[in-house]
Amino acid sequence: MSKKNFIQVFEYQKLKYDENQDFKKHHFDAMVLFNEKNQNKYYTVVNKGVLFNSYVGVIQIGGLTIEILPKADNSNNPDKGTWQKVLLNMLKVCKHIQVDNVSETNLNKKYNSILEVYFEMYLNELESLIKKGLIKKYRRIQSNQNALKGKLVFSQNIQKNLIHKERFYCEHQLYDKDHLMHQILYRGLLILKDLVNNNLKDKLNRILFEFQDYQQVMINKNHFEKLVNDRKTQPYLRGIDIAKMIILNYSPNLNSGNNNMLTLLFDMNKLWEEYIYRILQKHKPNGYQVSFQNSDKFWEHKTIRPDIVITNDQNENFIIDTKWKIINANNPSDDDLKQMFTYNLHWEANKSMLLYPRINQIDKEGTFHYNQLEKKCKVGFVNILDNGKIIQTKISSQIVFNKLISSNE
Repeated sequence: MSKKNFIQVFEYQKLKYDENQDFKKHHFDAMVLFNEKNQNKYYTVVNKGVLFNSYVGVIQIGGLTIEILPKADNSNNPDKGTWQKVLLNMLKVCKHIQVDNVSETNLNKKYNSILEVYFEMYLNELESLIKKGLIKKYRRIQSNQNALKGKLVFSQNIQKNLIHKERFYCEHQLYDKDHLMHQILYRGLLILKDLVNNNLKDKLNRILFEFQDYQQVMINKNHFEKLVNDRKTQPYLRGIDIAKMIILNYSPNLNSGNNNMLTLLFDMNKLWEEYIYRILQKHKPNGYQVSFQNSDKFWEHKTIRPDIVITNDQNENFIIDTKWKIINANNPSDDDLKQMFTYNLHWEANKSMLLYPRINQIDKEGTFHYNQLEKKCKVGFVNILDNGKIIQTKISSQIVFNKLISSNE
């Protein structure tokens, strides 16, 4: 992928075709159509361009790749390479990128876009499967036979063999490699033919050679629901997961020309929420349990659901609600505070925290006043970077010891 066909932007940034020579009017038209088909949730269409929102990730239109990066600093010229690594790290922690497949060394490797990480993972998975030997499975087929084989399909036999009485139209089982799992993997490879850069083309072509005798099937989400996993297919799960991502996020022929689109987009609010939860779960202190998105009845059919609940051995609850936005410590929104107050009451928690990414803010703790019940809510901030380096191992201690629990004891 050449730099000429690669654009990096940050969330809440505009991209216009009259301001960026690589972003053309036909790219814009394809993006408008794609967004309309998805309830306009990924970005806002503006005059001659788009305004990105909380969704980060990659959009690939034909030969153009647009990478949308998260940003939690107040720099006028943030380092795109650093924030790409932040996004890759969050995806790895949240298991959107398999941990075993992407080492710390690979995460430090310079990728043009995060799509390249997935493409390389996919090819590596398939290369590994080929070396182990592609498995055979039983599949049902219907065909004309010279002898009765399996079950006779009466309606088709009458239709097709009215003249040729010596033939039998049968349904029978075949044990071979041309089954649904390989057809899914093959479809993923065919999509990649027009998407991978020159560094991966040789590997892709070698792997395609191994799949050339399989049927080309237009795979959709229903095919994935038909898959049955067992001991034999266990090694296929990662490859199938990536194939599912590639196939279901690929939109061919959205517009005239070659504007096929592949999207890999994540809501940064949900990604931040899951990222904090997984770090807390991994580094929780003894005597504490961490649970995610606890849901309880609130009003009629409506439910209430804080992001994270931490419970100690004395059954004391501590509530965390994550927010991916930059605020002043003295100015949380009224809606956020009211939401936390409700959590405090409903989960009988004396302490809760709104957790934001830190720039240079200082934590601030306040008290809710209601019928002499003094329940506390802290506006807390956590560092993502330290001198440009990701510091996920310190996040748990920042939250649990210094912010939420220790200050309550």
